[in-house]
Amino acid sequence: MLTDPVNKKPKALSPYLHLLLPVAFLLGLGGGYLLWGTGTPSVAADEGTDRRVTVSTEGDPSLGPQDAPVTIVEFSDYQCPFCLNWYQETFNQLLTSYPDQIRFVYRDLPLPMHPEAIPAAEAAHCAGEQDAYWGFHDALFSGQYTLGRTAYEQIAASLGLDGAAFRACLDDHRYRAEVDEDAADAARAGLNGTPSFVINGRVLVGALPFSEFKTIIDQELAK
Repeated sequence: MLTDPVNKKPKALSPYLHLLLPVAFLLGLGGGYLLWGTGTPSVAADEGTDRRVTVSTEGDPSLGPQDAPVTIVEFSDYQCPFCLNWYQETFNQLLTSYPDQIRFVYRDLPLPMHPEAIPAAEAAHCAGEQDAYWGFHDALFSGQYTLGRTAYEQIAASLGLDGAAFRACLDDHRYRAEVDEDAADAARAGLNGTPSFVINGRVLVGALPFSEFKTIIDQELAK
C-alpha cells in the first residue's frame, strides 16, 4: 500500500504493478550486463579521492624500463572494439612520448560475450614462449585478422615462430590459468570493463585519448 502525500490516506497499488516489476528488473539487469560487457569508453578515477588499487605485474609481458617511475597496467580483451580503438589511437603515442618514464604492462581481461578473447590471449602467451609476445599482440590489434585458430597460426608463421611448438602450446591450453588469474586480479581490484588501466595504482577506465593519460602521468612524474 502507498500513502497519498496530501490526504495521508492509504492508496491502493495498481493491479498491474506486479506485472511491471519483473520487467523493470530484467531491463535493469540487462542494461548493466551490456555496460559491463562492451567496456565503458569514458569513465575515469576520481582525482579528488585519488583512489588507488594494487595489482600484480609479476611475470606479465611489459615494455619499457623495469625501474620506470610510472607503471601502466592495461587490462584488455583482444576481441573488444574499444580496446582495438585505444591501441590504434593512443598506445604508440604513449610509448613514444614517454620512452624512459613509463613501464607498460599488459594483462588479460576476456569478457564472456567474446568467444575468441580467451583463445587469443592464450595464443599471445604461446607466442611469448618464443619471445614474440608483443609482435603477436600488435598483430591481434592490427585489425587485419578475423580472430580464430587459423589467424593465430598465420600470425605465428608471419613472425617466424616454430609452428609445431606453437600449435602444441595452443592445444595444451598452457596459459589458460594465467589468463584466468589476470581476470581474477582485475575483479579483486574492482575492474570489470575493458580497457581498464592502473597507473601507479590510479584507475582509468575506457578507450580514452592520450591527453587523459598525459594528465595522470605528468602528475605522477611531478611527485
